[in-house]
Amino acid sequence: MFKFKMNRKSKVEVPQVVPKHIGIIMDGNGRWAKKRMQPRIMGHKSGMEALHKVAKVANDMGVQVLTVYAFSTENWSRPESEVTFIMNLPVDFYDKYVPELHRNNVKIQMIGDTERLPQGTFEALKKAEDLTKLNTGLILNFALNYGGRAEIISAVQQIAQEILDAKYSPGMINEQLISDHLQTHTLPRTLRDPDLIIRTSGELRLSNFLPWQAAYSELYFTDVLWPDFDEKAFRDAILAYNKRQRRFGGV
Repeated sequence: MFKFKMNRKSKVEVPQVVPKHIGIIMDGNGRWAKKRMQPRIMGHKSGMEALHKVAKVANDMGVQVLTVYAFSTENWSRPESEVTFIMNLPVDFYDKYVPELHRNNVKIQMIGDTERLPQGTFEALKKAEDLTKLNTGLILNFALNYGGRAEIISAVQQIAQEILDAKYSPGMINEQLISDHLQTHTLPRTLRDPDLIIRTSGELRLSNFLPWQAAYSELYFTDVLWPDFDEKAFRDAILAYNKRQRRFGGV
């Protein structure tokens, strides 16, 4: 029978087995807004509030890394007004939620290509990283302007250049070397690969999210739209994870 243990510090019930690293594909904001006859941007606004709630409960449960797919390299094709609104969300998130997360020992990091980000977006994320860099609780890792294939291409290019510079030989290329050149190299080695990846809204694909790191991740798909994804939905995902047997190719 699935049981919970009590986190004495926060008085939050914690599943017996808590994934160390959870990735979330936060999908369904637009459909959530459409169901309510609202503009799509209102779904993104409510999605930001859902992220705040999930980050708090993940931190209370003892999750060590929460990587959230906030904006993909393909999302630039969306209407300009929607992209502009999404790019302003990190600024709002910093003003509204980062001080509280900082008080709760949450550390904020980012992966993705920062060169195309608007200046205000980049500065808000940089301020959040600088403010929380010494925190030792949950690492809230934003994947913003992130694409998994682009990440792997960049890693291969770096390794190829280092081979030309005689730092490595081709025979030295292995999984660890590639991992050390991916954007998740800023995470502790034992925490780079998600134990569990959650996708909301009923879609059944990874959409270029952490393709290398997700090789042995447990996948959990739910019909819940992201703005409705609350503490109960998060616990349901971890309940399902607790029922899995992770064999990593073994028996």
